[in-house]
Amino acid sequence: MTKTIRWPGGKPQGAREVAMSVLHKVDTRGAYSGLELNQALQAAGLSRPDAALATELVYGTIQRLNTIDFALQSRVKGWPNKIEPWVRALLRMSCYQLRWLTRVPAHAVVDEAVAIAKRRGHAGIGGLVNGVLRALLREGFATALPQGLSPAERISLEHSHPLWLVERWIAAYGEAGAERMCAANNEPPHASARINPLKTTRERVLAEMAEAGIEAAASPLAPEGVVALRPGNLVHTEWYKQGQFTIQDESSMLVASVADPRPGMRVLDCCAAPGGKTTHLAEKMRDEGKIVANDVHPHKEALIKQQADRLQLTSVQTMTADALELADRLEPESFDVVLLDAPCSGLGVIRRKPEIKWNKTAEDIAQLSELQSRLLERVAPLVKPGGALVYSTCTIAAEENGEAVLAFVERHPEFALDPEWPAETLKPLREAGGLAEPFTGMVQLLPDMFGSDGFFIARLRKQSC
Repeated sequence: MTKTIRWPGGKPQGAREVAMSVLHKVDTRGAYSGLELNQALQAAGLSRPDAALATELVYGTIQRLNTIDFALQSRVKGWPNKIEPWVRALLRMSCYQLRWLTRVPAHAVVDEAVAIAKRRGHAGIGGLVNGVLRALLREGFATALPQGLSPAERISLEHSHPLWLVERWIAAYGEAGAERMCAANNEPPHASARINPLKTTRERVLAEMAEAGIEAAASPLAPEGVVALRPGNLVHTEWYKQGQFTIQDESSMLVASVADPRPGMRVLDCCAAPGGKTTHLAEKMRDEGKIVANDVHPHKEALIKQQADRLQLTSVQTMTADALELADRLEPESFDVVLLDAPCSGLGVIRRKPEIKWNKTAEDIAQLSELQSRLLERVAPLVKPGGALVYSTCTIAAEENGEAVLAFVERHPEFALDPEWPAETLKPLREAGGLAEPFTGMVQLLPDMFGSDGFFIARLRKQSC
């Protein structure tokens, strides 16, 4: 049974207590920050400014965890493991506010933290919190890093990433490249949406957004994409409700573009939930043909249906199955395009899901790489001769990406990397220096390139008989 963790002092009140409650659950239960935050905000009924503050406190605290703990370990005896979890969450969150949210007066941060500590605990905890936070203010946050740090150790502390991950990235991209990625992961994600060309145009939506006072621009990376600054929640807009666009990261939009499906084709999306790539494929096919969208979980299959219905797409047929068993459920060589957006470590989406960098390990990557290889083996027989197999992940681990694809091609000479991608997809990548030349048919997008997610995409072509 899952252990019930009682939150001290009753229901959280106000933005800071809501944020602290979420941080407490992420820390003690391994909960997903996004899911916990959404549930907490719905239950608390905060005003829009307070909800925004709680959101920033949650994501910012998790993002900067290494740096925060380094600042606190010399000031709190037994930090972090011997400190009660809710107190740990309160101190981390308050430290984040004092260091990175300078628009909030420091005295207000300290006073509120002490009040919460007394209300949730007792006067002794309030005294501890007061002493630690006032010491941080008095001594400043520019605590000198230890002498003799390696480049990886320095980056790990300054940009708050686990050491093992920084070491991997330095080995792959050099010290400067690794530092750029870590810095980019700590930036707030921007909001992006994919225009549905069956209902409107990008130019029209951008003009309507401007009239509504929303600052937005055409995506430099994705032809159907728009990027909005401080837009609020785009899901609550009429454009979304009327099926004129879908919320999707720019990097993710490239996958359907690379697949390049044509009207009348048969397409399989093996791991399709929540449906962003499925519906993009259908839009590119002008909703003519058939797309089989599969997911292993029935509740996620329902999400795909909801998206297709909202966009009024009739070419999407959903099913529920383990992707490893699709070859037993579907006719061999029956699809013009097979998309395998594989389960992965998610190291490309740290900006959106910061707990990933603290939860994942090198062992996780090795296990996922094995699963991805098995998935490629199992879905490849479904591709028609002359058809395309598109493989994508939202990670930047080589074992899950380029190495997996090259190993598959070596085992299956009937497949070859296909560099003949649509020109509109290649142009921005080439201009940004994101393509290795000569281009072979696969690309690794890094989070510092366009401000979008880190993503890997490869297209393989099956030889005709």
